[in-house]
Amino acid sequence: MDSAKREDHIIRVEDLVVAFDSRVVLNGVSLNIRREETTVILGGSGCGKSTLLRHIIGLRKPESGKIIVKGQDITRLGDDELSKLLRKVGVVFQSSALFNSISVGDNVALPLREHTKLEESTIQIMTKIKLDMVDLAGYESFMPSELSGGMKKRAAFARAISMDPEILFCDEPSAGLDPIIAAGLDQLILKLKKALKMTIVVVTHEMASMYTIADRVIMLHGGNVIFRGTQEEFKASDHPRVKQFIDRRPEEYGEEEIGRYARALTSDSF
Repeated sequence: MDSAKREDHIIRVEDLVVAFDSRVVLNGVSLNIRREETTVILGGSGCGKSTLLRHIIGLRKPESGKIIVKGQDITRLGDDELSKLLRKVGVVFQSSALFNSISVGDNVALPLREHTKLEESTIQIMTKIKLDMVDLAGYESFMPSELSGGMKKRAAFARAISMDPEILFCDEPSAGLDPIIAAGLDQLILKLKKALKMTIVVVTHEMASMYTIADRVIMLHGGNVIFRGTQEEFKASDHPRVKQFIDRRPEEYGEEEIGRYARALTSDSF
């Protein structure tokens, strides 16, 4: 891969292997994430997509492989170096992960209070701006328990962007939400990408979301990358698992065929 192409990749994962006890969850995964694009990581339940996300944001160490974020291999960084790097990374967790004991405004302000030396008046202004960006203006004093599921997700987005991150990760952002609320979150992702010029990585199994937000698609199955490419290439793929996912068909092929497609991919092809 030439240096110009590498520079365009804000995240590179190389030969990542992750195992829990004797079970291999990610089996030599390699992929690249391009700057200021929205990449959707697709796959069925248990395919390893959330595990991949947790490793990219440094929550776990892999058995082997590299995870290069903004030119630094985070598998080799100490805690202080990793913490500094991740200040430019925002995460929206599947459960929203708001602190129930503090207000919505305090949830959003928390990263600013912990990681900056800004005056409290400035933090309050920034908190209001971020809540307004996710259509929660005026909800600063509400407690998380007073919000609907969709509003909690929006509050989680506001907290994730409070530090103006360069990269935003979203783990199943529409999980548990009705289609109308989920569609609203898709539009929010598009809005934030345009406004903040972020690189966004979304882990999901929702095809409707993928069709709305994805610039590029990565699909996992059985711990392997079985597809990487544009949304148009995804729709045109002849890979049996991709076609099955698109058509919502039950199992009708063997693991050997899936493995053959996975082995044919190379890290430079995306």
